[in-house]
Amino acid sequence: MAIHEKPRKILLLGSGGLKIGQAGEFDYSGSQALKALREEGIETVLINPNIATIQTSEGMADHTYFLPLTPEYVRQVIEKERPGGLLLSFGGQTALNCGVALDRDGTLYKYGVKVLGTPVKAIDDTEDRQRFVERLAEINAKTPRSIAVDAGDDPDAGTDGAVKAAQEIGYPVMVRAAYALGGAGSGLCRNEAELRRRCDRVFARTNEAGHAPQVLVEEWLGGWKEIEYEVVRDRYDNCVTVCNMENFDPLGIHTGESIVVAPSQTLTDSEYHKLRRIAIEVIRHLGIVGECNVQYALDPASEDYRIIEVNARLSRSSALASKATGYPLAFVAAKLALGYSLTDIENRITRATTSCFEPALDYCVVKVPRWDLSKFKNVETRIGSEMKSVGEVMSIGRTFEEALQKALRMTGSGAPGLAGEDVFCGRGAANIREALTKPTDRRIFIIYRALAEGWPVEKIHRLTKIDRWFLHKIAGVLEVERELRQWGMESEEN
Repeated sequence: MAIHEKPRKILLLGSGGLKIGQAGEFDYSGSQALKALREEGIETVLINPNIATIQTSEGMADHTYFLPLTPEYVRQVIEKERPGGLLLSFGGQTALNCGVALDRDGTLYKYGVKVLGTPVKAIDDTEDRQRFVERLAEINAKTPRSIAVDAGDDPDAGTDGAVKAAQEIGYPVMVRAAYALGGAGSGLCRNEAELRRRCDRVFARTNEAGHAPQVLVEEWLGGWKEIEYEVVRDRYDNCVTVCNMENFDPLGIHTGESIVVAPSQTLTDSEYHKLRRIAIEVIRHLGIVGECNVQYALDPASEDYRIIEVNARLSRSSALASKATGYPLAFVAAKLALGYSLTDIENRITRATTSCFEPALDYCVVKVPRWDLSKFKNVETRIGSEMKSVGEVMSIGRTFEEALQKALRMTGSGAPGLAGEDVFCGRGAANIREALTKPTDRRIFIIYRALAEGWPVEKIHRLTKIDRWFLHKIAGVLEVERELRQWGMESEEN
């Protein structure tokens, strides 16, 4: 599609109903996309059931429908509005699943609606776990050793198939559900009983994308670092990596549950450029147009890696990357979906160059999640591969320590920053070893408490697998706190 052939009217799918894992974080991407389309003089139609969002404000879209994001309702809007184009990648997993379902049932073909940007085939290649592994194998990109299991019409057969796959791979195993929201259904299984419980839940649910439920049983890479790259590609094969990020927590904690640092702090120059090169090879091979998120597991003892996931859409991490770098990922992705190249789009920061550049950060950005688990009785406070956080705080500083302290102060927990008092450590204060081994929403405070009680960095590293660099930085904050307290005591004595 040439730029002059862009549709007169475009339908944008917002997020589904407000709940953990969607809605709030995709208000940013959808709003940016609507601004980009308005700039092009395109009539816009928005479907988003959430009233209290920016993108549903008056004037953002020409036509706004406060309807559930399901194929049935979207089909009715398409029949009424007759858009020429459809944008799927700005509303998170729910929008993606809905668009795939409409493509599969023939709705888009019937009404002549063209999916703009990343084609449905590329979406399927990233969401279908078996196809994902096969497609990356074509370019020798490493993925965890895994076996995909489909339930078909028999959930029990699906669970039995997953058990057989786990026996072949060897416990513990990681189970990942296909087309899942916020990592729903995914998690570590140490034995057959845990695997059966998890798979029974996954195979019992209805799949929004029109597929039979599917899981990927894969090797467990516990202790490996989790690294992300935000990559942008246009239809002319120009690519840039806008930002790379590193999780404070090792693999096994959902990105939405982990403290995230941008740019990465512990990678060597060789590791950084190796993963960057692979991310660009992956987005080109899959044919993604716009923005995508490539998630890696990286062996801390070598340069060995695995590609865990590729999100062919704007994600929670995309909003963080946009705000951290100033690069308007969603705005640019919307323009690319219309057929522009990266060299056509103005750099909104410099106003003198184009968007075909990679931002350079001379500062550190830290994102800290915010949980509201204390509002519920008997709630499981352990965190893992399923998202429980309801929001996040992003801070900017010249150093990691400064940015981390700022973010912790703003989470609403009342913490003055890093602290080890009982009120911040919660139940973990009673058994520090267990609290470090089994991560909860309070683990950052437990780490500080352990250091304050004399635990060495090496011991904490063995229990948490958190990189020593981060732990040494936190220990440095504790040392400064002690020096300030000592100075204050001496001042009072004098």
